[in-house]
Parts: sequence; C-alpha cells; structure tokens
Amino acid sequence: MGLTTVGSEELLRRAPVDSSAGHDITPRAAGWEYVGFAEHRLRRGDSVVRGPDDRERAVVVLEGTASVRAGTDSWSSLGSRDSVFDGPAPPVLLLEPGLELTVEAEARATIIVADAPAADVRRTQLFRPEDIHVETRGDGITERTIHHLLPPAVEAGRLILFEVFTPGGNWSSYPPHKHDTEDPPREAYLEELYYYRFRRPEGWGFARVYTPDRSLDASFAPGDRDVLLIPRGYHPFGAPAGYDAYYLNAMAGHHRAWHFTVDPDHAWLMNWDPQSPE
Repeated sequence: MGLTTVGSEELLRRAPVDSSAGHDITPRAAGWEYVGFAEHRLRRGDSVVRGPDDRERAVVVLEGTASVRAGTDSWSSLGSRDSVFDGPAPPVLLLEPGLELTVEAEARATIIVADAPAADVRRTQLFRPEDIHVETRGDGITERTIHHLLPPAVEAGRLILFEVFTPGGNWSSYPPHKHDTEDPPREAYLEELYYYRFRRPEGWGFARVYTPDRSLDASFAPGDRDVLLIPRGYHPFGAPAGYDAYYLNAMAGHHRAWHFTVDPDHAWLMNWDPQSPE
C-alpha cells in the first residue's frame, strides 16, 4: 500500500502554537502514499503560491474571501461564509496537475489545499456553494449534516472531500467503519485525514482508531484546528455535549471509490433507532 509504520502518537497533529500558522502535511510526513493537506490562515492581502507539479489539488475557501489563479485561469471573490459554522458550503476549486497556483486573500481567510497524485482523470472545475449537495444523515444522537464537497459521483482523479457538522452530544463516522483494504466492490483502500473545528474553540471531541486485530487501537481528544490521520482501521467520532463539531475529511487511494466495511461487532447499529428505548 505504500504505508510506512505510523505509531498512534503520530496520528494526531495538533494545531500550530502560532495561531497565524497552519498545517502542512505531506504524504511523506504522514507516513503514507496519497493524501497531502495544507491549511493557510491569511490576512487581507496575504497570498500563497505553489508551483506546478504532478499532483491533483482541491482548493477550499473554507472561511473568508479570496481570489485564485491557476495557470491562465482566475476566479475572484470566492467565499461563502466568515466561519465554517455560518452559511452554506464553501466553494471548491478542483485543479488538474501541472498548474501554478496563487491564492490571495481579499479578506481574512482560511484556505485548505488538499492534494493527491494525478490519475487518469485530469480536469479543472469550480464547484460553487449552490452546486454542492447537502445531506442530513442519521437520526437522534447520530444525526449530522454533510456537505459533499468533492464526492465520488463527481468526475475527478483521486481526491474525495466532505465536510461534516456534528451537534454537541452526537456521534458521526458511526457506526465504526473502515476502508483500508482494496477488495472491490466490498471495500476500497482510502487514506483519510480529518481537520477539526469547534463552534466554541475551547471544545474538543473524542475519536478512536482501531484495527480488527487491535494492532492499532488508540483514542484521541482532537481540539480546534487539530488534524487526525486515519491510515487504517475503524474510526468513529463523538462530539461532547455543548460543543458542536465540524470536520473536513480528505481521502484518496488507488482508485476513486467509496466502499467501506462496518465493524461487524457494531453492524446492528445500522438498523438501530436511537429514538426508541431498548
């Protein structure tokens, strides 16, 4: 799979101490093969420049407003909200490999750039907020809202992106599921990365990452702007009462497919009605 040994202590990447700095996680730094992730926190007039390479990129104007130039194309005033918890889905710009990228903040902005090795499909397309499907999934304490930023149904190379809003007291990525084995159509191998935010920035969540044989079995309390790497295993997440949670998950693998296996010990939860007492 191209995956090196990653200890549980390396899976949670804390937000930089400098609040103006962001994450920059390369596949090599993550200990895997596909997913790269960068968080840029920009003031008005600040810019980010990334040279051309052979990787597919997705630029998400997560908060604020920015202009983007990629190759000979440009887009201005991209943005839909001041905070991830306000307003509609963000605009997402999918970039084919080989383009120089420049992002300039028109107001204070948080920009996410996810990347993966190029595949056969190579295209550039802007997905505006109105293009992005919004779904409510689950019920009761498993209910959450999902923005399908770059879902498998969209033509792209390898990247898959979602953002998920989990109310305080609820669970998501639940029941526990995994996608670490290439066994189509039952399961597809996908590396996954979670970037967390909390409506109250002092908030935190609970996450567990574990494999069937428990060779990896670790629990974490990610905080605001922390990143959790999911190289393998099941990976449920819970938001404590009072702390509404957000995460953006970026995935990529050998093939662009979203097939997963639910932990058989907890598969009964697929038919569980949380509104009805046992």
